[in-house]
Amino acid sequence: MFLHPTSDVATNLIGENTRIWQFVVVFNGAIIGCDCNICSHVLIEGDVSIGDRVTIKSGVQLWDGTKIGNDVFVGPNVTFTNDRYPRSKKYPETIPRTILEDGSSIGGGSVILPGIRIGAFSMVGAGSVVTRDVAPYTLVFGNPARFVRAV
Repeated sequence: MFLHPTSDVATNLIGENTRIWQFVVVFNGAIIGCDCNICSHVLIEGDVSIGDRVTIKSGVQLWDGTKIGNDVFVGPNVTFTNDRYPRSKKYPETIPRTILEDGSSIGGGSVILPGIRIGAFSMVGAGSVVTRDVAPYTLVFGNPARFVRAV
């Protein structure tokens, strides 16, 4: 495991050969698998699970309730949310689970609304706004993201 000296990592649940780069913040309780690459300026809250061989590019925040499978790619500046009706100092009773299944890829700048399931080996085109579940082995893009073709 490699931890850049400027990273702030409070969990010890990190797999072998994972690299965590500069200015990354990881909360206690987060789980990060083996052979992952967590690029600079990423924030990972404590109720987050990341599988093996995952790439998280720069500028991504993974909020509580996010589960990422194996071999997933999350592009730069992808925005995840975990509150359907956000208000300052008003927290949801339960946090929706956002799940990225094995082999899925999320293009840079996409927005993933809370409680979404991104199916296995699916792809979300860059800049998309994902408002509903994405079926496995499909390509979606747009605002809102819509089915384009099978992959």
